[in-house]
Amino acid sequence: MSIDVANADLLLSTSRSVRKRLDFDRPVEREVLLECLQLAVQAPTASNSQTWRWMVVTDPDLRLQVADYYRAAALPYLGESLAAAEGGGDATQQRVYDSAMYLAENMEKAPALVIPCIAEDLADLDQTGTIVALGSVVQAAWSFQLGLRARGLGSCWTTLHLRHAAEVADLLGIPAGVTQVSLIPVAYTKGTDFKPAKRGPVSEITHWDHWGS
Repeated sequence: MSIDVANADLLLSTSRSVRKRLDFDRPVEREVLLECLQLAVQAPTASNSQTWRWMVVTDPDLRLQVADYYRAAALPYLGESLAAAEGGGDATQQRVYDSAMYLAENMEKAPALVIPCIAEDLADLDQTGTIVALGSVVQAAWSFQLGLRARGLGSCWTTLHLRHAAEVADLLGIPAGVTQVSLIPVAYTKGTDFKPAKRGPVSEITHWDHWGS
């Protein structure tokens, strides 16, 4: 089976962190989420451990409570960051923090909140073990997000709710020994005309055989 490289490149280069263009009014079908999660679990996993787990929150009351925990951590940080960007005249960072603030203020409006988890207690692991564990679930989560993008949905990888992970675990019944890794709001997007981001040439950040070469 041949792969359409042009379409694959388009998908990879235009999958953005979507915040202001999430369509909060259009429902997201459970079947679509399950399709994308089925793709996610095809991603590589350390030692074939398959310890990823997925918490999908669609109940409006639960979404609101999760969003409130997110805001409790996000709003002070984002407010300070936005003020610093404005004070420094950094227009690019102003846009980033402004859109992040918008998402925080509207998080519960996303039809689905997906929390990738790993069935391990990372507190018991050393640095290498933690990197290995997270490497498994992060790759799967990105495959999930790419699957969403291919179907006209947007998402955004967020982590600030983790400051209140224990409270969210109690709220959602996530058992001890399961570690939350992120919080991904999911919605259809307003339009699909996403473009590649501005990035510098990789030749300037790539080293061959020895660092600095």
